[in-house]
Amino acid sequence: MRLRLAVPGDELAVATVHVRSWQAAYRGIMPDAELDGLRPADRAARYTFGATDPGSPRTVVAVDGTDPGSVLGFATVGPARGAGVEGAGELMALYADPDCWGRRVGLALVTDARDRLAAAGYREAVLWVLEANARGRGFYARDGWAADGGADGFEVGGVTLPEIRLRRPLGP
Repeated sequence: MRLRLAVPGDELAVATVHVRSWQAAYRGIMPDAELDGLRPADRAARYTFGATDPGSPRTVVAVDGTDPGSVLGFATVGPARGAGVEGAGELMALYADPDCWGRRVGLALVTDARDRLAAAGYREAVLWVLEANARGRGFYARDGWAADGGADGFEVGGVTLPEIRLRRPLGP
């Protein structure tokens, strides 16, 4: 496995990981009909890779070392969004293909994401995780992220899904 910046042409592979991860991780949390209706082609249209603006989010992909087009997971970082997080970086997305869970793909991506945010000058980072996502919350807790009291939610298929904000210092 190796990590590289996502480039134009990676959209469908990243979207496939994103959809497969949601369908596996959020089953029982989100309505089945919503998860079953997710399509990688629909999600791929939302991505723009290769931006040159330094303030734009950046996505790194984990690829199979023997097949650089085979995306195993991805992480997106950028400036934190929302109130109470001014000056922080944000881990905006981190997903590994379910076939790769337990193979340290997520660990490699979260470590790289933290390093990228620190190199960009951020001293702390935040992320949002579904409150009911015990697997994800456990993963982030093992990496030193802790709830900071921020709470929000979003609606999917008529169901409001509560999210909590996690925060972590960056650097030494």
